Amino acid sequence: MTNHPAFCDEVARLFMYEPLGAFLGATTCGIVEYSYADVVKLAGHSCPTTAGAYLMTLRALRRLYGEEPPVRGDIEVFFPGDAESGTAGVVANIVSFLTGAMQADGFKGLGGRFDRRNLLRFGAAVDGQVAFRRADRGTAVQARFDSTVVPASEELRALAPRAIAGTASKAEMERFRALWQDRLRRLLVEHAEDPALVLLSDWTGYLVPRGFGDASPRATK
Repeated sequence: MTNHPAFCDEVARLFMYEPLGAFLGATTCGIVEYSYADVVKLAGHSCPTTAGAYLMTLRALRRLYGEEPPVRGDIEVFFPGDAESGTAGVVANIVSFLTGAMQADGFKGLGGRFDRRNLLRFGAAVDGQVAFRRADRGTAVQARFDSTVVPASEELRALAPRAIAGTASKAEMERFRALWQDRLRRLLVEHAEDPALVLLSDWTGYLVPRGFGDASPRATK
């Protein structure tokens, strides 16, 4: 049963190689497919923040891995500030879901392999919303999502206060939802490859200041 807007099926999908899943036989070839609909299920909603988290991950990993499938669990993720700053926590949950990167409470591994701990960190010197680094090579990219590239329509901005306050009529709510989802469609489908929507740049920052988590050797590659 499909229970999401049809455009979700048009959004580019992310194919990851999951070595732990392959080792335990969870997948026959180790490749796991993630869709934007999966992100909506995780977050429980769809908004510019969830769309941005998905597109930043998709575009950053494409830049780091090219035509190769990104390796889930072998990607370090860095955020400026802390998890409670703005929408950082929401973005981090989605990025963690897609990449397998976890904080200190992540999977401890098996026989020294597949350790997912301390791959996701806050307080890093990132000039953007999030940075991704290949643990095997050390190459890194930072990303920033600019939702103003696809602004909300005047009608949506006028309806939003009444919808949020609970004073909108049934017809107004239907219109609000339609306009909200149409903006997401434009972000995720029409402008998905727009370089102004997701700004990528090489990242030469490193680690996190002491006191923001484990400064393990793996994170300083």
